[in-house]
Amino acid sequence: MKNSILFLSTVIILSLGACKESLNLSDDGVLVPLTVMEDASIPSINVNGVELHSESFGNPKNPMILVLHGGPGVDYRSQLNFKQLAEDSFYVVFYDQRGSGLSQRLDKSGYSKVQVYIDELDGVINHYRLPNQKVILAGHSWGAMLATAYINQNPDKIDGAILAEPGGFTWEQTEAYISRSRKLKLLGEATNDFVYQDQLITASDHNALDYKMALSIAGDVATGDVAPPPFWRYGWICNSASIQLAIDNPEQLDFTTNINDYNQKVLFAYSELNESYG
Repeated sequence: MKNSILFLSTVIILSLGACKESLNLSDDGVLVPLTVMEDASIPSINVNGVELHSESFGNPKNPMILVLHGGPGVDYRSQLNFKQLAEDSFYVVFYDQRGSGLSQRLDKSGYSKVQVYIDELDGVINHYRLPNQKVILAGHSWGAMLATAYINQNPDKIDGAILAEPGGFTWEQTEAYISRSRKLKLLGEATNDFVYQDQLITASDHNALDYKMALSIAGDVATGDVAPPPFWRYGWICNSASIQLAIDNPEQLDFTTNINDYNQKVLFAYSELNESYG
């Protein structure tokens, strides 16, 4: 894994260096894919004033499965197999959360409260939902936490949930999970590779920061034959601002205050490769 990351990064850097007269690292589309703000052909919806990369599959009249990706700051590309459920009489909806994937980038003020994610999810549901349509939330990691946060506030609006490898439903649970799940070591070789590239590529714009996050996550995946999941583009500011928000306001990460009012079926899932659950 270390050698592949280093080789890929070196090739990119040398290629960009050879084209330095015509390319600027901060230009859109050089280091990372374009977002909906730069490419009008990318499917999107506007929710609460933010352009979100979003698409749907299946008959809009069928029960809806709304897929929530992890992060914050990841995207839904690795979850696209969910669209197969459109063949089983479900309406499957995906969206990249604010500042994630191919959705619009925001500055740190766009992540001032956990509530902005909950309100955004509510807006996506309202955009796609027909009257009396059943809605099931399917979330992975942070997405499973977000699904729980939404259900905690709106137990009567959701008809079922799939929670895959949730990080925790309180800050204490989440903090403990992160301490068990993080693989990137401060003095590890993968970290050294990432920092080495950081010496050559320094910037404060979204493009370069998102590229750096991709390098960081590539060095943080499980060892062996497990590769990083497919993705379009990670959101550095979304991720870092949301984590800082949680650290500064841990009370905002309590998604259990009304959860006993929810009486629908919930499927919990995690893989045998996940060592964080014990």
